[in-house]
Amino acid sequence: MPHWVRFFAAAMLALPLTASLAALERQTPSPRWVTAWATSQQALDQDGVTNATVRLVARVTAGGDSVRIRLDNGYGVEPLRIGSASIGHRMRGAALVPGTHRPLLFDGNRSVTIPPGGSVQSDPVQLAVLSRQDLAVSLHIPDTEVSPSLHRGALVTSYASADGAGDLTADETPAGFTDTMTSMWWLKSIDVLTSSSGGAIVAFGDSITDGSCSTVDAHDRWEDWMAVRLDASLDPAVRRTVVNEGIGGNTVIREHLQPAPTSTPGVERLERDVLSHAGVTDVILFMGTNDIRRDASAEQVIAGTKTIIERVHARGLKIHGVTIIPRHHRAPTTDNSGWTPAKTRTRNEVNAWIRTEAPFDGVIDFDEVVRDPADPDRLFAAFNCDDIHPTPRGYYEMGRSVPLELFARP
Repeated sequence: MPHWVRFFAAAMLALPLTASLAALERQTPSPRWVTAWATSQQALDQDGVTNATVRLVARVTAGGDSVRIRLDNGYGVEPLRIGSASIGHRMRGAALVPGTHRPLLFDGNRSVTIPPGGSVQSDPVQLAVLSRQDLAVSLHIPDTEVSPSLHRGALVTSYASADGAGDLTADETPAGFTDTMTSMWWLKSIDVLTSSSGGAIVAFGDSITDGSCSTVDAHDRWEDWMAVRLDASLDPAVRRTVVNEGIGGNTVIREHLQPAPTSTPGVERLERDVLSHAGVTDVILFMGTNDIRRDASAEQVIAGTKTIIERVHARGLKIHGVTIIPRHHRAPTTDNSGWTPAKTRTRNEVNAWIRTEAPFDGVIDFDEVVRDPADPDRLFAAFNCDDIHPTPRGYYEMGRSVPLELFARP
């Protein structure tokens, strides 16, 4: 065979490979910072710690080569001094995978002071992480009787040393961490430098997003199941991180509610808990049931929801609405305004607006997923934990029902 024929044949065979490699390069995005875990602070704990170290456990929803954290002193009334901080791969309990501990710096310094209501982001640190891997953030609190700004229902076990134990942030063993807690102290978010995720989805909601009636350390809330599906997707156009910004008892609005809301309403915490995160592309808004319980009208809930939609759209982000799931009728008590047939009618009115008129980019119909087919104003028995929240089985059905194509990008 002439030399030129062999050369031409080899060149033709190489063309498909060259073309496919070029296509792959176009499909693989450049690494960027994306928030891969977060939580909503909601209160100041009355108990304090003294010269102790806390080890906070968080599961990220994207893999990458570097990480950074954000610490908030959102409800603190005094400056918070962090003596030192670190991050590493959690092995089991409070133990780290040996050799994975990395010191964290803040503008090049090991220590940092956060003013009341303030926030600080760490410098990036190189640490390879996997999607759905548990990380442990350790913070040394050198001062006396420091009350933590926290999220109460983290549903993940974290750890603390005894008072006076000092700086254990570099200790990869669990020996010094003698106390446990299921609240999240000071740690607001973890960002990952990633090319495997097209952005972050923020689940912005109340206790049904926070995970009431789900299982501690099992990661079986509805958004956890959605995160598993997104991570397993073969379509890079829909692959996203999932950030849980739910607070138990949360409402859309503050005005007109009786009794008054027990946490910062959605319209007031939107910037702090949604728009401030890195790489956000989508918001899932799942609120309203607690406004209705506090005697808000459909018009008031809709007006507050419209405000959130407008502000999210103004940032160029997509927002998807969720229908309000059923609540069973409950007589009022001294600390609970109860649920009545009139409130169910208000719920149904808001849901009709969400399905047919609301300016959402998409609708997720959890009401249809968990209601009783024989009585649509009640939760299906197998999905009913306490007449308000789904069981873990109900959360699974909710997470399984989310249409992932809502999050697709070209």
